[in-house]
Amino acid sequence: MNDATLVCLNGTFIAREEAGVSTNDGAFLFGDTLFETFKAVGQKVLLQWQHLNRLERAATRLAIPFERNRIETALAQMAAGLTAPLSRLRLTLSRGPFNDLTWPAERHGYFLLTATPCSEPTDEERLAGVSCVSAPNQRVNPLSHLPQMKRGNYADCLYAYNFAQQAGAREALFFDSERQVLEGSTSNIFAMVNDRLVTPEAGHLVLNGIMRQQVIDTAAELGILVNERPLPCAELLTADEVFLTNSLIDILPVSLIDGSQLKLGTSWQRLLQTLRLRLTT
Repeated sequence: MNDATLVCLNGTFIAREEAGVSTNDGAFLFGDTLFETFKAVGQKVLLQWQHLNRLERAATRLAIPFERNRIETALAQMAAGLTAPLSRLRLTLSRGPFNDLTWPAERHGYFLLTATPCSEPTDEERLAGVSCVSAPNQRVNPLSHLPQMKRGNYADCLYAYNFAQQAGAREALFFDSERQVLEGSTSNIFAMVNDRLVTPEAGHLVLNGIMRQQVIDTAAELGILVNERPLPCAELLTADEVFLTNSLIDILPVSLIDGSQLKLGTSWQRLLQTLRLRLTT
């Protein structure tokens, strides 16, 4: 199998052009899905257990069918077919077709697993840092548990991400009404302030990203104190260093926010080196 076209629907591998959804599928009509994005190095899927645990918790809360054994088998089969140095795997859960607004019977649920080659930031990009801009929209979720789920209804993040791209930036940052940073459209954010690593507390409007938690655990291993607390924009701009995290980029330093130059520190290098050892051993 060619990893550029790997598609698995409910445990069966099919050609990409054969994959499709019905016009009354909840995934199409309402974005009523859950998903996780994994990074694979060679044929090793990183942090699979952590991603599946989060997905299982979310599926249980929203009553979306989740057959973990079948999914784990499909992931293993897909991983065995990967040939690219780095791959991006996406696992999506859907309830299936709706007749009205009532959830369909559990038997109609399905999972879709895809894999495509990907790349990660170069050493030069990390050393130079990337540019971020403030998102033009608000991060709004009416139920406090929903941000802890990776939902297909991704409109707020899509809008913010594309706003950043059009502005020539790498990422858009969400802020609350008090101008405290929350997270990026596709990432969590950390700042080194007075020798402590600070990140906004997860919950309500901030996703507890899989890589976010890995960074917190790695910092503890290295003896770096971590504070999960509000992070005002003014403090962000004067921090000793700022970086983004997610499962595909690992750790990516930030050099600019809305045109303001940030300090580029070196703590991220030690964190990244130790993190990679944790992920690959």
